Amino acid sequence: MLSVLFRSALPKYGRMWRPVPVRTMSSSDGPTAPFTTLAVSQPAESVTHVQLHRPAKLNAMNKAFWREMVECFQQISDDQTCRVVLISGAGSTFTAGLDLMDMAGDILQPEGDDSARIAWNVRKLIKRYQETFSVLEKCPKPVVAAVHGACIGGGVDLITACDIRLCTQDAWFQVKEVDIGLAADVGTLQRLPKVIGSRSLVNELALTARKMYADEAKSSGLVSRVFPDQEAMMAGALDMAAEIAARSPVAVQGTKINLIYSRDHSVAEGLDYMAAWNMSMLQTQDVMKSAQAAMEKKSPKETLFSKL
Repeated sequence: MLSVLFRSALPKYGRMWRPVPVRTMSSSDGPTAPFTTLAVSQPAESVTHVQLHRPAKLNAMNKAFWREMVECFQQISDDQTCRVVLISGAGSTFTAGLDLMDMAGDILQPEGDDSARIAWNVRKLIKRYQETFSVLEKCPKPVVAAVHGACIGGGVDLITACDIRLCTQDAWFQVKEVDIGLAADVGTLQRLPKVIGSRSLVNELALTARKMYADEAKSSGLVSRVFPDQEAMMAGALDMAAEIAARSPVAVQGTKINLIYSRDHSVAEGLDYMAAWNMSMLQTQDVMKSAQAAMEKKSPKETLFSKL
């Protein structure tokens, strides 16, 4: 199967909010309607699990995937019952990258009567693809990526837009684009340098397309934890998600938003933004509830916070 990173046309995705369909966590039931590439479940209270679900195609990213990820995370962003999101892949691997077989027709026949119009339309397509992963960053709920097996091309774009990354010992990562004659254009080159911190290592990975295995991913900061196998990783990811979900959603979502803002701004700008943010958010009842729970030596899970 050919699974590499190219870009092609997408149908316009709807922006009307619909409740995200959920079920108990299972990878054998197939995608969750109306999605055809994603299985959405609720494995724990206030935790939403989004699973890439094309296991027979190694979770390769077809045309439907790029649209459905945007639709799914727009809905999750508005879902007051969700406080944290977990992303994983069904089957033997996280994702093999883009499904060229599904998208080759559009790739080879870009729209436009001349070079200017072709370029204009290609730019529009790339911007749509960029939004597929930017929605993870824009989602106010923390997003935890749980990676097993291969994470190739678009998979790296995806996980670098997540807030926390975990992997199994057999996981490996590959910035594949130079092998197919293009520069990565939907997030890896912009986010990976800020995730890893070493420009030299990022340049090496992006320019050689070599594989990075779990131990190096951990030592470089791409992932924060490595687990022996997928079962242990998913258990650990759910434990982490439950811990996050137990905290005040005002505090958690405000923390994510300010972390991302500060990443892209100076310290002084970040502090000013934080002051403006908390001048209203500190008025929440969650502060008093959290303080009282701490004084009573109660777990955050024993404290009831209102939906946000």
